Amino acid sequence: MKQFEPGHPVRVYLEENRLLRALFAEINQLDPLTEREGFERLFQQIAGVELHYVRKENQLFPCLERHGWDSPSKNMWAFHDDIRARIKEVRLVLEAGDMQQVALLFPLLQDEMTRLMSVEETRLLPNALQLLDKSEWQAMRAGDEEIGWMLNETPPPYPAPVEEEAYVHPSQVERSGELPFATENRFHYDEGYMTPEQVNLIFRHLPLDITYVDENDRVVFYNRGEDRLFPRSAGIIGREVRYCHPPKSVDTVLRILEEFKRGTKDVADFRLHVKGRFVQIRYFAVRDEAKNYRGVLEMSQDITDIKTLEGEQRLLDWD
Repeated sequence: MKQFEPGHPVRVYLEENRLLRALFAEINQLDPLTEREGFERLFQQIAGVELHYVRKENQLFPCLERHGWDSPSKNMWAFHDDIRARIKEVRLVLEAGDMQQVALLFPLLQDEMTRLMSVEETRLLPNALQLLDKSEWQAMRAGDEEIGWMLNETPPPYPAPVEEEAYVHPSQVERSGELPFATENRFHYDEGYMTPEQVNLIFRHLPLDITYVDENDRVVFYNRGEDRLFPRSAGIIGREVRYCHPPKSVDTVLRILEEFKRGTKDVADFRLHVKGRFVQIRYFAVRDEAKNYRGVLEMSQDITDIKTLEGEQRLLDWD
C-alpha cells in the first residue's frame, strides 16, 4: 500500500480488506458455542463491511461506468447483496441464540467475503487505477466522506492539503469527467443537475404535501400534487403564515416559529384524522450552512396505509 498516498480511495479499500482479514483471523480463534460475547463483538465489526460495499456501489462503480466499464455494477453488486443476505442470516441466528447454527453459517459468509476481496484486489482495483485519473480519485474521496468507512479512524484527506483549509462540502467539489447529459439550462444542487421542469415534476409527484415558509414568515412555495390532503391556491403565495391557519391553531404555529428561530427546536410533529384517513403533519426548521434560520418546511402525509405494513416485501407484486 506504500505506492498509494494516505487517504487515496484504493489505499482505503485495501486497508479495510486488511482489517477484515485480521478480524477473520481473530474470530476464527473463538468457539461461538463457548465464547459467544467475543464472537458477537467481532461479527458486528465484520458486518461494518456494508460501508465498504456502499462506497463501491455509489462512488466507484459510477466512475467506472462513465469510462464504459459497467460489469462491476451489473455483477459485483449482486455479490454484495448475496453477502448482505448471509450477514443478515448470521445476525438472526445470533439473536436467536442458536450458536450451533452460527458455527455452520459463518464459514460460508467468510468464504464469500474472502473471494470478493480477492476479486477486488486482482481485477476491480487494478483496472480502476488504469481507467481513472487523479482528479476522479480526489472527487471520489470527497464523496466517500458522506458514506463513511469501516475503519476505526477517518482516513486522511486526499490529496493531503498543503495548508489547513476550511471544510468544503462534497457537493462543492468540482467534479471531473463528462456527464452523459448537457448541463445547460440545469441548476447544480447539492448532488446532481436538474432543469426547473424536472424539479417541478418531482414536487408534483411527491406523495405528500409540502409548503415552504421563508424566514420572514411568508409562504413562498407549495407543491401542486394531484391528491393534496389540504386545499391550497395561488393566493397563499406571499401571505403571512399566521393568516393561513384557523384562529384556534395560530398560537401553536407562532410558538413553533418562535422556537425554530431561537434554535431550541428543529421538528414539530402532529397526527390527526382527516376525512377518514390518518394524517401526519411535520414541521422542520430550515437552516443554512451557517445554521442561520431560513424558514419552515411543512410536510403532510397520509400514513393510513403505511401504518398497516408488516414484514418485508422484496418482490414486485404487480402480477
